[in-house]
Order: sequence, then structure tokens, then C-alpha cells
Amino acid sequence: MAVNRAEQRAATRRALLTEGRRRFAADGYHAVVLAEVAAAVGVTKGAAYHHFASKAGLFRAVVAEVQHELGERVADAAMAHPDPWEQLRAGCRAFLAAGADPAVRRIVLVDAPTVLGWDEWRAMDEDSSARHLAEALGSLVTAGIIADQPVEPLARLLSGAMNEAALWLARTDGPGALPDTERALDRLLAGLRN
Repeated sequence: MAVNRAEQRAATRRALLTEGRRRFAADGYHAVVLAEVAAAVGVTKGAAYHHFASKAGLFRAVVAEVQHELGERVADAAMAHPDPWEQLRAGCRAFLAAGADPAVRRIVLVDAPTVLGWDEWRAMDEDSSARHLAEALGSLVTAGIIADQPVEPLARLLSGAMNEAALWLARTDGPGALPDTERALDRLLAGLRN
């Protein structure tokens, strides 16, 4: 009986996350009503509050999930290459391409910094993917591929540039926008090499 209740709670939480994610991506944070999310998955508003305490709590959980998936997508793209320099390039390219995903674009890049605040959003980004960038850059510095320099400011500069480029790509309909951005990224990264 306890296992069934635990499974039911987990299923309810998952359903709320899935529906919340769909709505946040489609409509944006401010247009979503928690009671409507609950009704769409067939649970009470009280059940939604039990799992997430508020709409902001549901949004925070959705942001964490999307950022985690994005971090995995970037890491997988990087690890597909044995060469550390190509790992950096592939990871950066995967991040830029992810901006085409409505969930990444609207939830992570547009709404999260505003809704959660810059500090919380940055902390969540750090946990999910920014640390991978810093680790990759640190490895390249250690290997002598990039000039010896402080890695943290370099990682923040590159991360900021890629976030801005991903936002621009998300709002640009031109068919050559992603390839043009990838070429610009390659030129930027080439400037870091010894």
C-alpha cells in the first residue's frame, strides 16, 4: 500500500512537471496558472501546492530539469570527440543549437533570470552546465592549448557570450543564423588558442 502511494505521488509530481513545462515553454511564466496546470493533469490545486508550494516552486523545478537536460546534451556532444579542443567546440555548438528548443529558449534563457532572479538563475546554471565549461577550459589551459590565464573569468565571458547568442538565435528566423553563429564562435575560440 505504501509503495502504491509513493508511486502515485511520484506520478502526480511527474505529471505536474510535464504539464508545467509544456505551459511555461508555450505561454511563458506569467501566463501560467497553477490551478489550470493541476486541472489539466486531473489533480486538485491542493495537490499541486503539496508538491511545489507555489507556481514559482513548480517553475523552479522545471528550470532545474531543463537545465539538467541541457547540461547532459552539451556534455554528450562534447564527449563524442576524443580531442579536448573539439570537445569544447562541440559542447559550445550544442549549447547554441539548444536555443531552438522552445523549453530552453523560453524557460531557461528568457523567463528564468527574471522570475528567479539573476543570482539564483546563475547558481542553477552553474550546477547544471557552467561548471563543465570551466572544467573544459581549465583542462585546455593545463594542456597548454589555451594560454595560461584565470579560468573563471574566461568561462564567465564565454558563457555570457553564448547565452546572448542563443537568445539571438532563438529570435532569428534566418536559415543561415546558426551556421553564421557557429563560424563566429569558431573565430572567437580560435583567438584563445596558443
